[in-house]
Amino acid sequence: GSVPPAPTPVHRDGNPPAHAGAPPSARRWVRALSVCGAVAVLALALTGSLPERSEGRAAVSAPPAPPFTWTSDDHVWKYGCGHSYLVARPPTTVPPPPAEADAEGWAAALGAVHAGETEVRITLQGRDERAVVLEALRIRVVERRAPADGRVHRMSSGCGGALTPRTFDVDLDRERPVARSVPGNDTGEPIPAVSFPYRVSASDPEVLLITARAARCDCDWVAELRWSGGGRSGTVRIDDGGRPFRTSGAPGRPVHDYDHGAGRWVVGP
Repeated sequence: GSVPPAPTPVHRDGNPPAHAGAPPSARRWVRALSVCGAVAVLALALTGSLPERSEGRAAVSAPPAPPFTWTSDDHVWKYGCGHSYLVARPPTTVPPPPAEADAEGWAAALGAVHAGETEVRITLQGRDERAVVLEALRIRVVERRAPADGRVHRMSSGCGGALTPRTFDVDLDRERPVARSVPGNDTGEPIPAVSFPYRVSASDPEVLLITARAARCDCDWVAELRWSGGGRSGTVRIDDGGRPFRTSGAPGRPVHDYDHGAGRWVVGP
């Protein structure tokens, strides 16, 4: 009537396991600890391999700087006087027109927008005597809106010297604007239109003048200049300190000139 004892498990070497004679509860604890130990070993193995994987990844480096410097100025007036701004304020609150050198601060304080056209002067100079070839100039419109509100204020307060840079004309109303080389002048003498490519170096700078015109849009735009030199090539985005240039058409907007004798803005012809 007695129950025979359960068979004792035996390892391959003929010896019973260490916990063979332990009660069932103890055997359960041994199994649980074995599982926890395996998980811990696996976690250490995985975490130990992470630094090696991250160290093996290639670092992303910024593109090298072009072998020339450039600056831009979008408050350039024809002959030092011919320019217009759209100002969305009553004329009685608009101060007199500034000198061309102070136009940027005047326009920023009033929120003024270039009306009809923007002239952008780009000055380029090589970093050393090795020549850099400027291959092409492209215009990219990044956003189009309906023409801005406001009144046109003309800055005709006396003209300065003639323009001498390489001159380009751009129609922003076109779906794909193209910068066309157009004739310029130097103290009254005409300068023929010269197309790309150009060369610049430390001793041979170049000045480009872009006249961007708009009649049916309020356009944000940038210029892209393709270059090559020293076995490298690339494209430089030229903008207004990180922001696009802005030119708005002014169809049917009232036009005002400044009457210096009366000290106020008056409706122009």
